[in-house]
Amino acid sequence: MDAGLPAAGGGTSYLYLYPADNNISVVLQPARRCGAIVGYLRIRTTPNVIFNVVFNVVLNVVLCVIPRRRARASLRTWAAMARAGIAAALLAAALPAPAQAQSADALRARHAELRNELNAPNMFGAPLHLDSVESGTRVSGEIYAVVDHPFAAVSRAFRSPAQWCEVMILHLNTKYCRAWQGGAGGRGTLVMGIGGKKPEAPEKASRLDFSFTPVAAGADYLRAELAAGKGPMATSNYRITLEAIPLDARRSFLHFSYSYESGVAGRMAMSAYLATVGAGKVGFTVTERAPDGTPHYVGGARGVVERNTMRYYLAIDAYLDSLAIPPGEQLEARLAAWYDASEKYRRQLHEVDRTAYLDMKRDEVRRQQSIDISQAPQ
Repeated sequence: MDAGLPAAGGGTSYLYLYPADNNISVVLQPARRCGAIVGYLRIRTTPNVIFNVVFNVVLNVVLCVIPRRRARASLRTWAAMARAGIAAALLAAALPAPAQAQSADALRARHAELRNELNAPNMFGAPLHLDSVESGTRVSGEIYAVVDHPFAAVSRAFRSPAQWCEVMILHLNTKYCRAWQGGAGGRGTLVMGIGGKKPEAPEKASRLDFSFTPVAAGADYLRAELAAGKGPMATSNYRITLEAIPLDARRSFLHFSYSYESGVAGRMAMSAYLATVGAGKVGFTVTERAPDGTPHYVGGARGVVERNTMRYYLAIDAYLDSLAIPPGEQLEARLAAWYDASEKYRRQLHEVDRTAYLDMKRDEVRRQQSIDISQAPQ
């Protein structure tokens, strides 16, 4: 957008605001009206001549009643309004497509970019791409993957907070998950307890309150979002997003992202963790290779977020797989599938043995409905 300010006085000067497509222009220039130098806006929008005429008539009538001594100040005021409000409104009105269509198109474009990588052999042994970013106080991880599930089944599986709780409880560090739904548009809440990798009392877990928003659930695009304002160890602004589009009658393309911010205390806690129990733990991104070809994996905060992003994605995949069997058998199938999948990446994800994980999760699922959420630590 190009812009220039009008000069004070009676000379010819203009304010131009040109969006990138040049279909809209806002012009502010000095003109002699009612014996004073006043400003008026000339708005050129090719498809809207009537609005053009009416707006300029009304504006000039208003400006004509302004005293001479305040004309120049008024001119500057209208210029600021044009920059801050009118151009933004016109640009918004000129958007070519709804956000849902743009998001679906963006996900299809991303699949096209990753198609060759997803079809080639990789370290995951699956059509999956993982990435992470650490920027300032925020760290984020994301996964793009092709799953062997029809889009209709994927879309039905993630429309409620209760369904998300069945996913989140599979993560090693989730100690309980309770769901409520009742907000407008299917919104709801997930209350989660986050703790260590071993069994512990639920009241010792750190509480995370996620708001759930089903942003889009159309015929060819799904988007669901979870957001939490604060978390354990001075972390905040948690964001979890799942998007999906159909690829064909039996496959879907997923995008899962997970991110959060850390304050000073949170970064100090992370440094202490990485220097002690987290020392030597890595993520999935290969940062370099030794002369013999041995990969060196990313560590630090990116390593942490990559491990957790993968754990949540494996929970989503295990949940989808379990929906094909009778409800009474689904929990055991999910727990076994999640553990077996995580053990494929022992270098990054191994923490406990199979029996310890299964016993701990069975106990956590059994007791989570009786937990008094009002007494959980905030």
